[in-house]
Amino acid sequence: MTITNITSDAATIPGVTHHTFQSGDAVLHYVTAGAEGSPILLVHGWPETWWAFRSVIPLLAASHRVVAVDLRGFGDSTASEGDYTVEASAEDLHRLIEHVGHGAVHLATQDLSGGLAIRFAATHPEDVLSFIGTETTFPGYGMEMLADVNNGGSWHLGFYGTPGIPEMLLPGHERAVLEWAYAVMGANAASVTVSDFDEFERTYGRPHAERGPAGLYRSLFTDNGDLREVLHQHPLSVPILAIDGPNHPFTEMTLRQVSENVTAVHIDGVGHLVAQQAPKAFADALLEFTARIDRH
Repeated sequence: MTITNITSDAATIPGVTHHTFQSGDAVLHYVTAGAEGSPILLVHGWPETWWAFRSVIPLLAASHRVVAVDLRGFGDSTASEGDYTVEASAEDLHRLIEHVGHGAVHLATQDLSGGLAIRFAATHPEDVLSFIGTETTFPGYGMEMLADVNNGGSWHLGFYGTPGIPEMLLPGHERAVLEWAYAVMGANAASVTVSDFDEFERTYGRPHAERGPAGLYRSLFTDNGDLREVLHQHPLSVPILAIDGPNHPFTEMTLRQVSENVTAVHIDGVGHLVAQQAPKAFADALLEFTARIDRH
């Protein structure tokens, strides 16, 4: 199904087409751009949606077919009652790639989506040309450190990961949480404007929109070594790009635990939200890496 608008006040950019499709018990929203070249799938983190790539998509679409998805429970994808586990979101990516029909993709993930994306890449290797992780880690490989508030971690991982708490306390406070998070992550008015906050608030303020991030953060506390076992049974063989920003070399250290075929890039002078704050540097890193792979 192709749609021109999700709602009358949904943000968009020139050159993208909005779509929805049914994936299991969820309806997913995604956008596409570009007419030729190897496909790149962009997967957002928290507190983001596909809109995190608003400045990146035009830079990539000049030479690639680009897809940017709203994960289930995020953006304009379904937030109704259903399955919000990392396993469900990983299968969504597989179904999305089948649905779009471009073939295997360069999978670009960041922040919270790293765990579900690496699971998807391991269990569906036929769908993935390369794996690109930006400012990310996952359960069993370093994410636990981010929840340790006694050693520089953040309270929000435990908050979202505790059943019943996000839905009890978040409604009505979405803008405040967004502004807190973006400030902590180093955003500024030049990279994330009031209009951008309005767009994020529009979707994070939907009924039950806490289900998406809660389901993914909960994986930190329920994984119990499962992801390590998945990657042991299905080791990644594709080239990997680790992009670090202010938390350098955290992403690189995470990804070197799962593969020896890792290229590392450090984008200096930028906050955690690399794609939003340094879109050209982010796109340049992707384009150089994917071009090298596409030549072989």
